[in-house]
Amino acid sequence: MAPLIATLIAWAAWVLSWIVAALWADRAERRPARSEEWVYRIITFAGALLLVFGRQRRHGAPDRLWSVGPTGGWALFAIILVGFAFAWWARIYLGRLWSSSVTRKAGHRVVDSGPYAIVRHPIYTGLILSIAATAAEQGTARAVAGLLAFIVGFWIKARLEERFLSAELGSGDYEAYRRRVPMLIPFGPRR
Repeated sequence: MAPLIATLIAWAAWVLSWIVAALWADRAERRPARSEEWVYRIITFAGALLLVFGRQRRHGAPDRLWSVGPTGGWALFAIILVGFAFAWWARIYLGRLWSSSVTRKAGHRVVDSGPYAIVRHPIYTGLILSIAATAAEQGTARAVAGLLAFIVGFWIKARLEERFLSAELGSGDYEAYRRRVPMLIPFGPRR
């Protein structure tokens, strides 16, 4: 099996498992206005399209900026799996408070241990790592553009989530958490 095929299977398995796991979440009590979410949704959707269709140019000819070879492909595949594992660790740790969109659940609280002691948005961090490795494996300008779109989309969503949760949960607890833990990059800036 080639690294590209393994990557496609891993992504399909991750998407399917994430959809099934969505059944294991509490209902949302409050959410921000839908108008506040459309920007990050459009940007991440564009990123997904660029990443999925980033391998080929319009006429099917390869549009590679670089090639990583089989050894590099398998190393990047391992990084993809590490990103998935980090995202799943966070998803399991968050439990029934998880949601695919920005929400407040009944009994919502600041989760600040486990992966949430490393970064405030470990699911986004894990996915960005997996997406970066996928884009590097593809080695095309479209895949890199898809990665950049995902980073921007996740950053916008994370900022919306922080504003919303700070207002919903009380700025004191969330602000203290923000001062202690970096947003997306371990050991990175705290704000």
